[in-house]
Amino acid sequence: MARFEIVMPKLGESIIEATITRWSKEIGDPVEEDESIVEIATDKVDSEIPSPVEGVLKEKLFNEGDVVPVGKVIAILETEGEETADAGQETQVPEPAKKPEVEIATPREKTKAPEPVAEKEKTTGDFSSSSRFYSPLVKSIAKAENISVAELDNLKGSGKDGRVTKADVLAYLDKRTAAPAAAKPAGPAITLPPVNTMEGDQIVEMDRMRRMIADHMVMSKQISPHVTSFIDVDVTAVVNWRNKVKNEFLKREGEKLTFTPIFIDAAAKALKDYPQINASVDGYNIIYRKNINIGMATALKNGNLIVPVIKDADEKSLLGLVKAVNDLASRARANRLNPDEVSGGTFTTTNFGSFDSLTGTPIINQPQVAILGIGAIRKKPVVLETTQGDVIAIRHIMILSLAYDHRVVDGALGGMYIRRVKELLESFSEDTVI
Repeated sequence: MARFEIVMPKLGESIIEATITRWSKEIGDPVEEDESIVEIATDKVDSEIPSPVEGVLKEKLFNEGDVVPVGKVIAILETEGEETADAGQETQVPEPAKKPEVEIATPREKTKAPEPVAEKEKTTGDFSSSSRFYSPLVKSIAKAENISVAELDNLKGSGKDGRVTKADVLAYLDKRTAAPAAAKPAGPAITLPPVNTMEGDQIVEMDRMRRMIADHMVMSKQISPHVTSFIDVDVTAVVNWRNKVKNEFLKREGEKLTFTPIFIDAAAKALKDYPQINASVDGYNIIYRKNINIGMATALKNGNLIVPVIKDADEKSLLGLVKAVNDLASRARANRLNPDEVSGGTFTTTNFGSFDSLTGTPIINQPQVAILGIGAIRKKPVVLETTQGDVIAIRHIMILSLAYDHRVVDGALGGMYIRRVKELLESFSEDTVI
């Protein structure tokens, strides 16, 4: 019999650790190839680790709730065959070349100690609302000095790829001490009203993903002054085309043809025309993004929401977008997304119409500056202008909504962008080949 090591895999460029949330197998259980062994969670996404081999689970080296660095062996399988010294090497990921320092006592003391075993409370904290990477040392200092995640997110990092370093945090603390009023938000402190329970009420604690969503939504509303513009769109040509080709497409590709890729295609093309919408805000700096990476809000079976990202959406053909949308949506619902696939978005779409809602006012997915809401498609009587005069016809109409950050996107820009999306959808050709 041979031993095979299961390691914590590489989960993305900025991910250095993950939390074990649930073991799917117990010691002594048989494990099939590609069968899930353990469920893990990062600050970005929940996922599973499948076994690359068939065998029997012999050892679990970490418990549920433990935070494990990338590259660490988490379990041992016993497999058929001869013992090999390098079992599991193909799946191992090298540990980072330099481990972060960990200090004890207060962050300002210079006494260093050997790095302790990772502890959940020291590494996770309340950083789930941030899409930015922070080292355990920076998190430790922030917690000790009561620096909020919002304050950290506004810091300009001097480290590699703009990462916030210990020196950046200490420099910020010095400034905050010198001018404490500048670090505090204006206005009175918000006090949460008391919530009383009544007989028959059921109290259910939010799961990890729902807490992340809640924190992210509150943070977005606090950061960005939201404005929403609406426009109705005649998508009759789009509906007619899809009805004409969807059955043949299903036979040929084995996949459904939905409206979502068409809307994402129009959103991406409009972003090329109005790149000011494809942006982020960093203090008083505006970052205009080179790549157009469009996130699509996806509802999960448990009622939560996740936003997989289609990278370089403007460079993909309509067929490429269909494949990407279907793949990401199916793997999102199966809890099989990688952290890189839910990060790096520059703009987001959310489809209210899939739940028959006419429209909505979506919340911006920080650190982006706009989000496109897609309403339900309904048949409606519409006045059309013809050479013989105005006539009333039955058309397929939908409402688009664009929520945008009024710090950098004014009504004129938001209106021009959403009007461009309308133009692209209304000029869609029924002769389009896919």
